[in-house]
Parts: sequence; C-alpha cells; structure tokens
Amino acid sequence: MYSDDLRSTPARLTATAAAKLPRLFLLVVGLVYILAGLFYRDPWKTDDVTGLATMLTALSGQDHAWLLPQVGHLAQAQDGPLVTWVGGFFIWALRPLLELLFSPLNAAIIASRVPNILWFALLTSALWYGTYLLGRRSEAQPLALPFGGEPSERDYGRMLADAALLLIVATVGITWRMHETSEVPALIACQALALYAVARMLDHPISGAITLGLAIGGAFLARGWPGSLPLMLGTLIAIIPRGPLAAERKWVVISALIAASIMLLWWIPARTFGPYWAQSWLLWTERAFGWPSTRAWLSILRDLPWFLWPTWPLALLALWRWRGWFGAPHIHIPLSFALGALLVLLASADPFEPEYSTLAVPCAVLAAFALPTLRRGVVNTLDWFAVMCFSLTAATVWLGWIALQTGWPAQIAANIARQTRGFDAHVAWPATTIALLGSLAWVALVRWRLRSHPAGLWRGTALSAGGLLTTWLLLATLWMPALDYVRSYRDVSASLAHALARDQRPGECVRTQNLGSGQRASFLVFNQIELSFDGQCPLVLQQLSTHDADTPLRPGVSVLWEGKRGPDRHEKFRLVRITPAS
Repeated sequence: MYSDDLRSTPARLTATAAAKLPRLFLLVVGLVYILAGLFYRDPWKTDDVTGLATMLTALSGQDHAWLLPQVGHLAQAQDGPLVTWVGGFFIWALRPLLELLFSPLNAAIIASRVPNILWFALLTSALWYGTYLLGRRSEAQPLALPFGGEPSERDYGRMLADAALLLIVATVGITWRMHETSEVPALIACQALALYAVARMLDHPISGAITLGLAIGGAFLARGWPGSLPLMLGTLIAIIPRGPLAAERKWVVISALIAASIMLLWWIPARTFGPYWAQSWLLWTERAFGWPSTRAWLSILRDLPWFLWPTWPLALLALWRWRGWFGAPHIHIPLSFALGALLVLLASADPFEPEYSTLAVPCAVLAAFALPTLRRGVVNTLDWFAVMCFSLTAATVWLGWIALQTGWPAQIAANIARQTRGFDAHVAWPATTIALLGSLAWVALVRWRLRSHPAGLWRGTALSAGGLLTTWLLLATLWMPALDYVRSYRDVSASLAHALARDQRPGECVRTQNLGSGQRASFLVFNQIELSFDGQCPLVLQQLSTHDADTPLRPGVSVLWEGKRGPDRHEKFRLVRITPAS
C-alpha cells in the first residue's frame, strides 16, 4: 500500500521542467531508429534468416506451412506462427511491386522487414500512452509547491511518456533485435500493449480487458508459452487483492476468454493437421523451462545488465524512491510486469535475449518515474555521462572504420583484419555521407545541451537516445558492408548451389550432418537448396569444425565441394558423395 498523504510524494518538479518535447524530435528519433539497419543488408543467422525462411516456405505452398512454420521440410516447431503470418503477407503483397526495382530475393528480404516498422509503431505508441495514463493520475503527481508552479497533470504525464519512449529507444540490448525478422519485435510490442491495457483498465475496464486479451494472445502466437506467461503472471500480480486493480479484476475474465480463444483457434487445427509438428512444439516448450544451470546464471549476471542499459539502474532507483508507494498504479503495474518477466526468465532452462527482452518495457516505464525524484545535480551528472559515453562510442566506431579503410592505427587495423579476412574494404559515399550527417546531428544535440541549458527533465533521456541512435546509425552505414560480409551466407550458399548444379545427378537428394537451423535456413533463402532427412541420400552436406576438417575420410566417401565464409575460423562446410559398398 502507499501513503494517502500526497505531500509525501518523492517527485519534485516545476512546470518548466515538464516543458513539452518537440514532436518533430520524437518523430525523427523513431524513424531513424527503426529505418537504420533495417534494409539493404542480408538476413543474418540465426533468428533473422530463420524467420524469413518460414515466410518463404509458407508462400511456396508447402503443406500446412502457413499454419505450422517450417524451414523447407524442417518443422520450425518453436515460438509461434504470428511472425510467419505477418511477414508472409507483406512479402505476398509488396514483392511484385518491389521486383520492379530489385531482384526477387532482395524484394522478398525488403518486404519481410516492413512488419518491423509496424511492431515498432505498436511498441512506442502503447508504451507512450500507457505511461501517460499512469503519469497523469493523482498518485504520481509531484509535490505541490507553496506558491504554485508545479506542472499540470497532463503536462506531467506527457513528460513522463516522452521519457519512457526515449528510454526504450536508448535500451542497448533490443536495438539489433528490433531490426530482425524474428519473434522478438512482436513480443516486445505485445508486452507494451499489455501494460497499456492494464493501465487502461483503471478508467475503461472493458476496453482495457479486451486489449489485454489480444496482447496475451498475440504474445502466445509470437513465442508460445515463454512469450505469454510473463504477461499472464504480470496481470495476476497486478490484480492482487487490495491492489489498485482489485475492483477491476472481474473484467480479466474477458481477457482470459479472448486469449484462450486466440490460442485454441490456432492450436486445435495445428494439432489436427500436424501431429508431429505439435508434438515437437510441446517438446520444445517443455525443454524451454527448467532450473538454469550455473553457466546460465553466469550468463544472466554478465549479459542482462548490458542488455537493459541504461534503464535498469533508474528502474531500481524508482523502486527505492517510491518505496512507500508500491500500491500506487504508476509503480504497481510496471513492477508487476517486471516481476512476471523476471519469474519466467529465472524459470527458463537456457535464458537469452528473447527472455531478456520481456523486461525492457516495464524497466523503461519504471525508469521514467525515477526522473522526477532526482535532484538537479544528479540529472546534470547523468547528462554528462551520456555525452561522454556516447561521444566515445561514436568516436570508436569512426576510428575503427578509418583503420579498416587506411590501415591506421596499425594495431586496430590488424585486429579488424583478422575478423574480416578476405573483405574488400571500400568507401560507400552515400552511406558515409549519412554517417557524417548523423555525427553532426549528435554534435548539434550536445552543443544545444551545453549552450541552452534546457530545463526540461527529458533532456537526459534525449541525450541517451540520441547517443545510442548515433552509434547505431554509424554501425548501420559505415560498417554494414563488413558486417554483411562477416555474417551473411550469401556467397557460400551460391558456391554450394554451383557445386550441386555441377555434381548432383538426377534424382539424388542431399541430407545433412551437424547442420544448424540457421545454416539450413540460409541455404534455402539464398538459393532454394532443399535438404532432406532421408538417411539413404548419397550426397551429404557436412558442417565441420576446424578440428573435424582434418579427419581422414572413410572409404567410399569422395569430396565434391568445400566452402566457408571468408572470415570464419571455426565453421566449414563440405559436400561429399557416399558410394555404397558392393
């Protein structure tokens, strides 16, 4: 519970500190964030190319591939079909038009990423309005000043919503994930939609309950039980007796009915038409949960603070500053979703970024509510930290690119050369121009902060978002050719396709040995290479480590082709023909 004495609120704010952030700035930040690095690159392993492969398989007309995601003939029995449905629809709708300008493959790649813009729009709009609804409530308002001058409820809520949006943009770990054709962008969007829905239930319980049911159902279709359970647990914690939503908990029945209907409308036909797929999906779900190993715990402790930077320190600070207000909706609701996500994370057998991402939205909301409790000196310190940190990262990206192009500084150039062996460095002037403009925009933002001394409390979050955006833009322009070379399978797939066209006899199939799902998906996407599960196939595509590549071949095995990505020192592919013994 929280104190009824509103004078005890830890928030201290004047009307000038809640000044309106220019909407154009938010629009530019959002567009640059989602468009940078989204197009004009190859799909990378593993989740990025696998998502695209399920879309192309569904469009190929393979049996039940729309209902049951598949990579060729391989059942992709994990997650759910939502990303396949939405991405496949956009490829079907936009590819004919895009093929007027691009090759069929590149047209499909571009069309498959258009849904990322929609997921990002849903994420930012739901997060903004959810925070706004919580921030304008009386419990969240700052201390009333003796002679007036505190912000209005609307201005205060808008300032917090702007800060939450900028903080989610500044969250380091989700930047790349929001640009890949996987379930993660849809999952984060559903998380934000669920938080908005629960906040909406405080004053419009029916519409909030309907939206909550859609969000939970969408999360299930995006990532199955690991995706929907954090929302379910968060909702249950939010409606505990004597909590701020106790009076509205009866409406959650509507949410449960809608979510269950969405789940069953997919699961019943999935189990009917694909019993093997359904069994594999249940097995994947069972293996997704379990007590994490010591190695997994160490990974969580190492990776999660980086993934959620810079929101998690501010989120913890919000919990401390508002410690007497845990029953107030603006703290209780995001904390409930954070606890739900954390419980599922700690119950995951092998937690990684898809599980970490469910904490991004509630941490951003809590972090926003920490800002009005900070003293001016602390806020200025955070501003300077953001300026120094992101100026350093931007300078580092530029220095690495200069070393790649010129060979100076020598030590940095040597380290980069080891990671990009075989890459033909060149200057792409359009991309370099964009990078220069982005760097100048960062300099202008810092100069504005130093010269104008803005009173708006969102200035620190604007610097953090602008700094991360600048770094990401530099990576997506200066370094994209090198990253594409390092992480794409386009060249090795083309080489394999050429070898098959030369050596594969009519009627021969190709099976695999030790091949990962990302590699299988890459060969399907780039050159439509279908790989079989028939153990009698005479052609075998092997994925080898450096040590395995030196192992002598058995009698009756002849090598037809060998290939690898240029800079990869640990991965090698070999196509062999096995001749049966007489």
